[in-house]
Formats: sequence, structure tokens, C-alpha cells
Amino acid sequence: MPHPVMFDDGDPILTRVRAIALAFPEATEKISHGRPTFGAPKMFAVYGGSRKNTSGPMTRYDHALLVKVDGSEQQALQQDPRFFYPAYLGPFGWLGLDFDAADVDWTEVTELVDASFRLQAPARLVRLLDSRP
Repeated sequence: MPHPVMFDDGDPILTRVRAIALAFPEATEKISHGRPTFGAPKMFAVYGGSRKNTSGPMTRYDHALLVKVDGSEQQALQQDPRFFYPAYLGPFGWLGLDFDAADVDWTEVTELVDASFRLQAPARLVRLLDSRP
């Protein structure tokens, strides 16, 4: 049974995230587990996510970006209240940025997606990215 769709395709935040993510070499979008995911070919960004709570149901973040972060940056980012430890992906080095927690800094979003792409994409695509003017 497929997962229910958990996003609005007309969401203006998703539109911005999509433009950023799909600008990376060979980036594609697909729906996985009801959410837009971006890969090249390995997943490097997800729009929307959830966090497990110690008691009760999960907290959903419909306006969020999940990205893989370098281990050296993870602890510092987790101190920022805009970030959360996402269910399922958190143990694999991913963090979520809650767009509803504060004004969105699109330069920061682009940098986070870039860093995640570099951690997940094959070396050939990273070289291609670096060779762009």
C-alpha cells in the first residue's frame, strides 16, 4: 500500500527548495514515503519530515528540509532550535530544518543542500559541480 501524499505541490517553500535541489548535477525528484525527495542518484534532500517523541505520537514537520550533515557540524546545528533530529534518517547523520521555526535564510538553505549533495553524490558529480562557473 503506498504512503499518503504529505505535501502540497503548490507550496511556495517547496517550490524554492525544488529549484535549489534540482539545480545540482543530474539531480532528480521522486516521491518517497509520501514526500518529495531529491537524489543524484543517492538521496541528498527531503522536503518534510517527522521527529519521534519520547511519549505520544510523532511530531510532523510539513515545511522542513532534511539534509545529511557532516559529523563535525551536527552537534552545533542541533543546538539551533530550528533544527530537529528526524525520525528514521537521524541515526544516519541527517538533520531537519524547520522552516516554520523562523524566517528562512535561503542562502543557508542552499549551503545545507550543497553540503548534503557533496556527502551523498558520486565523486564524478561533485567534480562536475566544482567545474561549473
